[in-house]
Amino acid sequence: MALSLMAMMPASAQDLLANQAPIDRKMRAVDSIQLHQMLESEMMQPSAASQLYDDWNNMYAHKQTTLPDSFLIDLRGFAMPTPSRQITSNFGARWGRQHKGLDIKLNTGDTIYAAFNGKVRIVRYEPKGYGKYVVIRHDNGLETIYGHMSKHLCQENQDIRAGEPIGLGGSTGRSTGSHLHFETRLCGTALNPALMFDFYNQDVVGDYYMFRKATYNQESIVATRLRGVGGQGGEDNTDYAQLAQKKQTQPKAQQQTKRTSRRQQAQGSGGYHKVQSGETLSAIARKHGTTVSAICRLNRIRQNSTIRPGQILRYN
Repeated sequence: MALSLMAMMPASAQDLLANQAPIDRKMRAVDSIQLHQMLESEMMQPSAASQLYDDWNNMYAHKQTTLPDSFLIDLRGFAMPTPSRQITSNFGARWGRQHKGLDIKLNTGDTIYAAFNGKVRIVRYEPKGYGKYVVIRHDNGLETIYGHMSKHLCQENQDIRAGEPIGLGGSTGRSTGSHLHFETRLCGTALNPALMFDFYNQDVVGDYYMFRKATYNQESIVATRLRGVGGQGGEDNTDYAQLAQKKQTQPKAQQQTKRTSRRQQAQGSGGYHKVQSGETLSAIARKHGTTVSAICRLNRIRQNSTIRPGQILRYN
């Protein structure tokens, strides 16, 4: 009977081959670990929230800390918290007190979604105020509050992605009818959501919003005029004084053309795609000549994540 190759080898060579197999397996494992570390380091860039907040607690819905003189808020990768377009109450003075958010009309049981990627900080019931509500701290530095829910669909300390369901609409707490009370806060200070969100057009006002203490109050007034109750919004927020004047003098057709142009830019140019009704990750990947895994990595989502119309995804 012919001798096997191993049998023909000297003992030292046989030992070398026997020892090499686990070394090869170990090296493959090391390569795999390095690959995962590279991917994680790409995705785990320091968040804007880490620059603003020193602590994490599940006690206070909002606790004011030092507010920067200016701060750039990244609005990309957003999802509208509700598909409802109707604002029923503005941010600001109301009934002798300050209303710290926008009220958006919806029906009891309608799904409410997280506006940006982040982490759920509070899930609670407050019978004389927010009712059933959720507070999320987002990577971009904002915290959003969703009030008067009929049911919670998330838990405290849960990592959340933009567009994930967090609750159902309702009228719990201090409420006279079904609606979503929606707040945007920076360092505990309530900012007018109309500065960033255009509910009428189901969009954000731009890729970024630059908060400035010195001009915030005037900007908030103009934003309410443009995108509050009765407003149709959609204009850029780079120069509020000019926009207020343009709103009064521009023909409606010209305003609509500008809104359409900005939405088209959000959908296709600059490496970002705005999700349309019925679209899937596969269809978006084919449209832009990329892969589903690449889109998921860039947007920190899973391949089985739910995407919603209006959500903006980066594809390169």
